Amino acid sequence: MKKNNKVNNNRILNDSDINQASFRWLWGSQLGWNYERMMAPVFLYSIMPALKKIYKDDEEGLKKSLETHSQFFNTEPDMGHLIVGAALAIEEQEKSEGLDVVAGLKNGLMGPFAGVGDTIFGVIFPTIFGAIAANMAVNGSYVGVVLWLAYNIVRLFMRKYLFKLGYNQGALIVTKFKDKLNYFTEAATVLGLTVIGALIPSVVRVSIPLEFVAGDVVMKFQDVLNQIMPCLGHVLLAVLCYWLLGRKNMTSTKLILFVMVMSIILFNLGVLI
Repeated sequence: MKKNNKVNNNRILNDSDINQASFRWLWGSQLGWNYERMMAPVFLYSIMPALKKIYKDDEEGLKKSLETHSQFFNTEPDMGHLIVGAALAIEEQEKSEGLDVVAGLKNGLMGPFAGVGDTIFGVIFPTIFGAIAANMAVNGSYVGVVLWLAYNIVRLFMRKYLFKLGYNQGALIVTKFKDKLNYFTEAATVLGLTVIGALIPSVVRVSIPLEFVAGDVVMKFQDVLNQIMPCLGHVLLAVLCYWLLGRKNMTSTKLILFVMVMSIILFNLGVLI
């Protein structure tokens, strides 16, 4: 007989309860912040109806559960679906006896999943699809808008899938899914770097009009750069911006203002066009 790896064999919650918890986390994960316990209020809000059903005849167990889920919690919202689903599955199965496991699961996964989620859903995917969509929009194509909307719609459905995955796998998510995420993160990072590298020549605009004149010989500085490597100026500017972002006290807002001011100054000096 095939072994069942799911934790939640004795179900108390139905699909409607699971979907309700997923929906609450989907729309509320960024709405209930506080500086003391971060996302803990929303975590509790998301599963509160399910907890009332699990502890229907156990007021003391419900109290312990509320205290457990009121503790500090913070992670990336998309990846949070996995943790909320897994925690709910364990508590449905073990009730108050599994609260130590639930607390350990939340504390153990919120950090690593935040790093993975911020990298994939906060940087790589928005950068890839946003850059492609923006480039299309700049060129007058409405496909860019459709692409960006499609990405966000797919992301919403994927978050629901992640919740179901966490609920179905329960505690096994700690060992079974964590290794796969590492491979996926590495692959997504390589893809993101490739796409950004390909977009640099078409998105970044750098042209140096300086010329060296000796008699009848005119040597354009931009032609020299192009002979070394096409779009070398574009690449150097992108590398400079990337390097500046790594400096202390440098933010993306400061970098944008710096690039704007320097562009105006260099354009008026005739160094860049």
